[in-house]
Amino acid sequence: MAAMTTLQPLEVGIFAKTFTRPTLEAVLDTAKAAGFRALHFNFACAGLSPLPDALDEAMCRSIREGFERRDLVMVGVSATYNTIHPDPERRAAETARARRIIELCPLLGTELATLCSGTRDPDDMWRAHPANDGSEAWEDLLATLELLLQSAESVSVALGIEPETANVVSSAVRGRALLDAVGSERLRIVLDPANLVTPGTADRQEEILSEAFELLAPSIVQVHAKDVAEAGHGAAGTGLLDYDLYFRLLRRYNVTVPVILHELAEDDVTRARAFVLGHRDASGLDAHPGG
Repeated sequence: MAAMTTLQPLEVGIFAKTFTRPTLEAVLDTAKAAGFRALHFNFACAGLSPLPDALDEAMCRSIREGFERRDLVMVGVSATYNTIHPDPERRAAETARARRIIELCPLLGTELATLCSGTRDPDDMWRAHPANDGSEAWEDLLATLELLLQSAESVSVALGIEPETANVVSSAVRGRALLDAVGSERLRIVLDPANLVTPGTADRQEEILSEAFELLAPSIVQVHAKDVAEAGHGAAGTGLLDYDLYFRLLRRYNVTVPVILHELAEDDVTRARAFVLGHRDASGLDAHPGG
């Protein structure tokens, strides 16, 4: 997207829905006042369902204009739902809604729609299920992605899949397998190290994250910044994730996409942003890319 040229390499942005306000205008004003230019958008910020039943072009233009007036960049939009929900009727209905979001991305001013690779759990798309590792779940994901990619191809939009331990794409290896199976440049990776490392594997995170970058770096379109905590996840800088390692790997593999904060309370935004900016700037990314 043209506006991306205004962003720095590894621009630190945030999920817009971190800021709860009565109007989208207030959300955008608050994000800008907090020092952000890169926002990942969710339709909840506009008072809608995250996966709306209906979207019109005028609303999408209005959202884009709100970003442009404030010199903000929509680095992605959430089209997140359970892509392998065990109820095929629900899955089909939600796929249709996601396709509408994808097809309206040009009007919104973004070239990325992000997805969840899904779980067989019927109630929580972020909860693991033993059937996630089965061939039927994998085939259902491929079938769903075929439909979503038709929409993505029609408007030259990328789809971002995020490997995370509780979903079908539960590892970097599975992420690489999915990219290879689909074979489309429109399918890309959103990498969140905190979704690949658990408290039980924190002592192996150099091995886990090095493998992730080795397998996925050329396809990464966005990275996230949160942390690994005993109770699940927390704000960047409050848990077990090795941010020195994280930024060393970003440098080594010359990954310069936006770094998006989430899983944090609004009153912790200033601290978390400073923490991530500090690691970014200390890593010397501009000095020796790939070194």
